[in-house]
Amino acid sequence: MPWSLTVGRIAGTAVRIHVTFLLLLAWIGYAAWRSGGSDAAVSGVAFMVLLFACVLAHEFGHILMARRFGIPTPEVTLLPIGGVAMLERMPDKPREQLLVALAGPAVNVVIAAVLILILLAGSTTSEVAHGFSRVEDPSVSLLGRLAAANIVLVLFNLAPAFPMDGGRILNALLAVRMDSGKALLIAARVGQAMAFVFGFLGLAVGNPLLMLVAVFVYVSAAAEAQASSVEGLTTGLSVADAMETRFAVIPVEATLGEAVNVLLATPQYEFPVVDAFGKPVGLLTRDGLIVALRASGPDASVTDALLTAAPSVRLRDKLDFGIREMNRLGAPAISVVDGEGALVGLLTMQNVGEMLMIRAARPDWRFHRLN
Repeated sequence: MPWSLTVGRIAGTAVRIHVTFLLLLAWIGYAAWRSGGSDAAVSGVAFMVLLFACVLAHEFGHILMARRFGIPTPEVTLLPIGGVAMLERMPDKPREQLLVALAGPAVNVVIAAVLILILLAGSTTSEVAHGFSRVEDPSVSLLGRLAAANIVLVLFNLAPAFPMDGGRILNALLAVRMDSGKALLIAARVGQAMAFVFGFLGLAVGNPLLMLVAVFVYVSAAAEAQASSVEGLTTGLSVADAMETRFAVIPVEATLGEAVNVLLATPQYEFPVVDAFGKPVGLLTRDGLIVALRASGPDASVTDALLTAAPSVRLRDKLDFGIREMNRLGAPAISVVDGEGALVGLLTMQNVGEMLMIRAARPDWRFHRLN
């Protein structure tokens, strides 16, 4: 995610902090200092850091559960409105989707239970109740405020609104009884309705953060609704149905000047770069080639201009998976390989868009590839 700083790795997942989160901490510290001095500032910042440590634990609940189903998570990012775990994909089975969605709130339930037990041992049960009503008051026990905040996190995340866990849970439950695309569309529409509720409440109580959450939820739910439409159009299609099979490749030992000759001889914008065995080692774009040519000259190696470290999908992968991979990588195209890892096709956003337009116009159209 842009404007994010990597602060470390946990269990193979990069932990990133968005700069706006650091600005939030600075603002909280300043506001607390203005009202209560340095002790209040330290207490306010410490509470927010611990709260977001709980948010991070929540996200790792999702991450570790997804890992049980073979789904890695390259990174997780902390934002002022919460955390975002970048799972490579969601599980295909509704039951697995449900478990991944529930794992996050379950972590906060455990944290809240442990903190409440500690407070009970100290005979300070009223601190949790005080924490609900005075969560920003530094005079209230830090543990009480943190326990109350974790309970609020559970309740808030269970609201049926994408991209929160409640939206994922609703989608998984609906997918048990209906087509997954239709389930996703219904869950996304419910999420958009919840966004209006959040926005109204934010306006009613004068809470700008809640209004920001409303905008975030609405945009995310709209994206999920669009994704459900794409998923419906790609049902039954594989990467092989949409890939280009007539394209030029560039050998890894080529120079930029030789790559320019290939560029001028073809209408392509993206070129797979392959090794001596025909396996992709990277992707070269027209814009990247021009930039590298200007900076290094025609005699430089083509590897100086590679866009990525050879992302690829396989022939029989589902088309929607190929689309998600391109979106995740931010790549305009992705190589398609066979079982041996050799390049056999090129999947581009242009080709995918053309196929989806045809499928939308004629859902019954059967694709026959010409080789």
